[in-house]
Amino acid sequence: MEVILAVVFGLLGIAIGSFLNVCIDRIPAGKSILNPPSHCDACGHRLAVKDLVPLFSYLWLRRRCRYCQASIPRRLFWVEIGSGLLLAFVYWAVQPHGVHSPLYWSRYGLSVDFAITAGYCYLFIVLMVIDLEHKLILNKIVYPAMVVALLISIFLPQSRIIPLPWPQAVDGVIGGAIGFLFLLIPALIYRGGMGWGDVKMAGLIGLVTGFPMVFVAMLMGVILGGLVAGILLALRKKTRKEPIPFGPFLAVATIVALLWGNNILSWYLGLL
Repeated sequence: MEVILAVVFGLLGIAIGSFLNVCIDRIPAGKSILNPPSHCDACGHRLAVKDLVPLFSYLWLRRRCRYCQASIPRRLFWVEIGSGLLLAFVYWAVQPHGVHSPLYWSRYGLSVDFAITAGYCYLFIVLMVIDLEHKLILNKIVYPAMVVALLISIFLPQSRIIPLPWPQAVDGVIGGAIGFLFLLIPALIYRGGMGWGDVKMAGLIGLVTGFPMVFVAMLMGVILGGLVAGILLALRKKTRKEPIPFGPFLAVATIVALLWGNNILSWYLGLL
């Protein structure tokens, strides 16, 4: 039963990935994500239902528009694949230690936590891809997401690893403040070295992950960004004067923290 549900969620995730691609294409351009209906960006022809089957249409058409033969971006395929695998993984693969009941196959199961975690992961996929393609972290995404994350942190707080002296409902607020300050300080000290979009995204990350998980997300983002930047410089794929978007590293680190943050934090505390 668990495998069947994981497959179902994987297929649902692929369909969600198709919608994420619409968001990634249209939001930076200031277009509605609902109207007009899906169409080819090259020739403007409205796409038929057979052109919109996630993954299958891309492969069947061999990356070409049926009507004008314009190339279809590979990103559409990878976002759909990644979205499907992610939703199946969030449901199926994160299993509490020692729990083997089908009702608890995943950490979340069919629960509100599962839906919230998946929604956050998809949010950061959208932010990541837009930053990669446009070097932008859009306020029109970040600000509404902050409001939603704040409400969730107040009304649906998550379990804690560390007992804290304040009400659990304020964890998201504290996490948001820490995340914002974490990048605000270097942005003020090194003008031009850190984008303000990254600072606002860090505040969102804190609201999403809460305290103390915000430290896991932010530190992993810094380490991952530093490693990749170092490799690109060593291979001469980038120069020191070429900016490298930091948002994608923050997004990946946040998804990792949402899925494995408790395990990472428990492991670290065990070393102390």
